[in-house]
Amino acid sequence: MWFNKNIEETITELTTNTVNGLSDDEVEKRKKKYGLNKLASKKQKTIIQLFFEQLNDVLIYILLAAAIVSSALGEISDAVIIAFVIILNAVIGVIQESKAEKSLEALKELSTPKAVVKRNGELKEIPSEEVVPGDIIIIDAGRYIPCDLRLIETANLKIEESAFTGESVPVDKDANLILDDPKTPLGDQKNLAFMSTLATYGRGIGIAVGTGMNTQIGKIAKMLDTNEKELTPLQKKLSEIGKLLGFGALGICAAMFIVAVFQKRNLFEMFLTAISLAVAAIPEGLPAIVTIVLAMGVQKMIKENAIIRKLPAVETLGSVNVICSDKTGTLTQNKMTVTKFYADNYLGDISSLKKDNPVHTLLLESIVLCNDATYSNDSKTGDPTEIALLEAGFKFNIIKEDLEKEHTRVNEIPFESDRKLMTTVNKYNNEYYVITKGATDNLIKLCNKAYVNGNIVSLTEDIKKNIAKASEEMSNDALRVLGAAFKKISSTNTPLDSLEQDLIFVGLTGMIDPPREEVKHSINECKKSGIKTVMITGDHKDTAFAIAKELGIAEDKSQAIFGAEIDDISDEELSKSVENLRVFARVSPEHKVRIVKAFKNNGNIVAMTGDGVNDAPSLKMADIGVAMGITGTDVSKGASDMILTDDNFATIVSAIKEGRNIFNNIKKSVVFLLSCNIGEIISLFLAILLGWPAPLRPIHLLWVNLITDSFPALSLGADPGDPEVMKEKPRNPKESLFAGGTGIFLILNGILIGFLTLVAFVVGRKLYPNSLMHAQTMAFVVLSVSQLFHSLNLRHPKKSIFQSGLFTNKFLIASILIGIFLQDVVITVPVLAKIFKVFDLTPRDWGFVGLLSIIPLILNEIAKIFIRMKDRKQV
Repeated sequence: MWFNKNIEETITELTTNTVNGLSDDEVEKRKKKYGLNKLASKKQKTIIQLFFEQLNDVLIYILLAAAIVSSALGEISDAVIIAFVIILNAVIGVIQESKAEKSLEALKELSTPKAVVKRNGELKEIPSEEVVPGDIIIIDAGRYIPCDLRLIETANLKIEESAFTGESVPVDKDANLILDDPKTPLGDQKNLAFMSTLATYGRGIGIAVGTGMNTQIGKIAKMLDTNEKELTPLQKKLSEIGKLLGFGALGICAAMFIVAVFQKRNLFEMFLTAISLAVAAIPEGLPAIVTIVLAMGVQKMIKENAIIRKLPAVETLGSVNVICSDKTGTLTQNKMTVTKFYADNYLGDISSLKKDNPVHTLLLESIVLCNDATYSNDSKTGDPTEIALLEAGFKFNIIKEDLEKEHTRVNEIPFESDRKLMTTVNKYNNEYYVITKGATDNLIKLCNKAYVNGNIVSLTEDIKKNIAKASEEMSNDALRVLGAAFKKISSTNTPLDSLEQDLIFVGLTGMIDPPREEVKHSINECKKSGIKTVMITGDHKDTAFAIAKELGIAEDKSQAIFGAEIDDISDEELSKSVENLRVFARVSPEHKVRIVKAFKNNGNIVAMTGDGVNDAPSLKMADIGVAMGITGTDVSKGASDMILTDDNFATIVSAIKEGRNIFNNIKKSVVFLLSCNIGEIISLFLAILLGWPAPLRPIHLLWVNLITDSFPALSLGADPGDPEVMKEKPRNPKESLFAGGTGIFLILNGILIGFLTLVAFVVGRKLYPNSLMHAQTMAFVVLSVSQLFHSLNLRHPKKSIFQSGLFTNKFLIASILIGIFLQDVVITVPVLAKIFKVFDLTPRDWGFVGLLSIIPLILNEIAKIFIRMKDRKQV
């Protein structure tokens, strides 16, 4: 650990020379030993690999077997249709999967193109890839750090690390600092500089102590590279359903063969029936329909300012019950803002400052004049703290550019991190004001008077106590406190070393990176919905807790924990304690990953928000990673599942609401398809069990599964969302897709559809005893049309179709009408009738099959009346 080594130890260990740097020969040796200063990346999968991965599924194996058997038995049309379904599903899957991760590529782009180094006693500017451990690196303002450095010289050096550590403001660096605590957080390692951070002020020199994958950013790259892909809850459930259906189909086929042996049936005929059963058991359109419904959800999300990068994230959103949010830029504005002030014995909100009060006015003028930043409506440059001070003045129409014309700066003592003070001398009419701003403790030591009620009075102990009390109150609210003092001098010939003596205290300002205004309401809505919001930040504990308390995330300091404390506990202990914690402060990227894992280990579905490089590994580890679109780094976006285009935490809540509705719609589609498939299995299996001919052909089942069922399933996927969905608790990811009576509903409706199909077949055989094709056609039509009407039952488990609004889903009504029309076309157009082996029905036949087909809708409407009556009694 380089932060607890002194400069001499670092030089010795790396065998380098601070005067001349490394020689060319030594550089070449170290390049061979350590490699280039760049990040490694994993090999991308080829399109072929991705394609074959899509075929690795039990359902696909069964369909492939069915296609091969169909082809061997001369049923070419069946084989072609099955093969088309398999290829279509695989292609859709590849399109989604082939959107390769951009995380590591974005990390590589963060590497600075040039670095200034000492080599052979000369300063050289070289590509950052050429930097090796032991190189002497020169740092100046505006330059990116090319690798991890142990600083050996600093002069007012400040480095912007917010994207890396989560720190809101640039960090003061000190080369002479030696940190003994081995658990010092990254944000406090002030004698080190890290790869890809930005020097914003001052200058420095450092020794390269880590390059490429051995840097802190390299560690992040490793975490991104090694994290395994996990299935979402819905993917897991659909996979389980697929296996269940697959093994169920095989079991039914086996049972059917046993029955066939006892019945002494024709084996060739049984092969065809086996294919029929395999096709009936498997909802061929299910993967494609789920993908399309998710894709429709993505389009809805875009309107809600959320871009979904990975389709399953839409479904995952619906079951999120923990949101782990980064503080800086996500819950807060990532902009230091003056919120309070103390002057003239008054502590209050900055909005209550009175410009007609001379003490208040002088405080504003002091923080604006003793300031090196610039601020206008068009641009802001400089240190965020100083920009915040200028913005405070700007709000009261005290503009630096105008004020400096009136009160010209004639001398200054620049800010130094040791003194924590800055002083300017500005002309006021025929005299000069010495204005000093800085840390309260340091400033008070230089004051012997105070500006109170427009008069200059002695700085008594009582006044000092009042100042200290005001400063403490602001600090307790996690505000960064800066004081201002002045004195008058008659000439600019005053020696510099006497400027900061006998000052007159003016006032204090307190600033913080404030919460986003809309976040509090969103967090409250999350609470009502059973969603826990947790803050994970690289910032200090007091600051983090103050923001968390204001937002309603935490109530007591016992709910906050330091990153260093996490190091002292095991993963098991962290999993036990994590449920009672709300604020994780001063954490490293590794800590963030452990925290997300701990929540996941407790069965939570975790969303992680963030915008910095330091957030990328935890974004990827979470069930759903949410990156900020405006302030987010390319690395965080690349590691995320969802990007917020407005950087608004409230958008997450809207996205969760949309996600819940989309999941409900997917569930409707899945239950609809499966209940239809059960109807097909029942009709086929019972017919065989009773020794009847097959009531349906394989091509009939493929038509129903791919065409008739698909349009209503897609329309159910586009069903209008339930406005009260956020009043429900998050869905338990372990809960079955068929919980809450859904399974019974599915089976009963499947049995009903299968029974009605057999009724049509039996009646058809009696009416037309010499035409099996006629009876099969009647069964085919009832199976198809009853399923179309059944889709209306899926709109709501309790509300009737009239309560839901018969025409609120126009797509569904259109799907039913189109389905009936297509069914008529298949049996009336001679070419199609020949392919499907069907018979044109008479008007009497149509009337009979129509009555049978509407029965599922009528019975479900009656059942829903009793369900609503039962609910009313319970209330």
